[in-house]
Amino acid sequence: MAVEAPVEPAVTKRRMLVFGLVLALLASVAIGYTRYAIRREDHKLHGGGGTAPGPVALTLDGGPRLLFRSTESGPGYGHLATVAAADPGGPRLVGERSCERVYAAGGTAVCLTVEGGVLRHNVALILDGQLRQVRRVELEGTPNRARVSASGRMASWTVFVYGDSYAAATFSTRTSILDTGTGELVASLEDFTTTRDGKELKAPDRNFWGVTFTADDNVFYATLSPVTTGRTYLVRGDVRARTMTVLRENVECPSISPDGTRLVFKKKVSQSTRNPWRLHVLDLATMVETPLAETRSVDDQAVWTDDHTIAYGLPGGSGAATDVWSVPADGSGAPARIVAGGFSPTPLR
Repeated sequence: MAVEAPVEPAVTKRRMLVFGLVLALLASVAIGYTRYAIRREDHKLHGGGGTAPGPVALTLDGGPRLLFRSTESGPGYGHLATVAAADPGGPRLVGERSCERVYAAGGTAVCLTVEGGVLRHNVALILDGQLRQVRRVELEGTPNRARVSASGRMASWTVFVYGDSYAAATFSTRTSILDTGTGELVASLEDFTTTRDGKELKAPDRNFWGVTFTADDNVFYATLSPVTTGRTYLVRGDVRARTMTVLRENVECPSISPDGTRLVFKKKVSQSTRNPWRLHVLDLATMVETPLAETRSVDDQAVWTDDHTIAYGLPGGSGAATDVWSVPADGSGAPARIVAGGFSPTPLR
């Protein structure tokens, strides 16, 4: 039987050297392409003629206005901006701060944003009335929803977390609540005790998103969706008691009216992936639902600009990624585009 000659150490070292050089070359190519792709995307988003950040500082003060994320292609893309509430289609004031999602109330804003260059990471920033950072929280997923209570004390956000799901090939959500007064952070609503029809839901595969706070700061509404069923439910939560109660099926992304009597939400009305949702308003006293005049599918957590009007984001045109639309809250009227090139609207009263 022939005996195979041993590999010479010098040959092995040469192979390892070549292999290392190939890996280094591939890594260099990957990094170079990533940087090129980022530059190309930045040029696409920031190369237009949209409004640039100006010399006047953006704040949460100054009378009735609408705060939003500017999505005009140009130097102000992704930056926070405001327009007059009485003339939302008029000139916008663009600030220096960028956010992926924003909400503000009571002199406090929560800004979900992305930091870094090639190696990017997501953070939640708590901002004061001058939009100065007062707290920073690292996020473990992609920014999705944000809310602040009317007093400005309670802040909440939701992120998508991929690879952290109990079902294969899906994402999960993680929703947090921060008490800006005490600094106490609830990292995940999954830690709360949830009951339905008096029985505790103990299954680990529970996703929560879309918090909206009532006037007393402690009570909130949100969406629950067990991964195994895919259904959605409206829950009413108690921050101090660390509890939530299931109230109703087929409610997503609730948002409470300024008078505290109604919720606007997105309701699943079709199995189609192109047009699955329609905005509805739920009367909390009677539990009667009213479909709104907006028949396009809105994948957003809508807001109340006042007790009679709903605002939300939709994919845009004319060089803008998204636009802000409004519709009457009683089911009458018709949708109207109020901000071309805007997203994540929040009323400043």
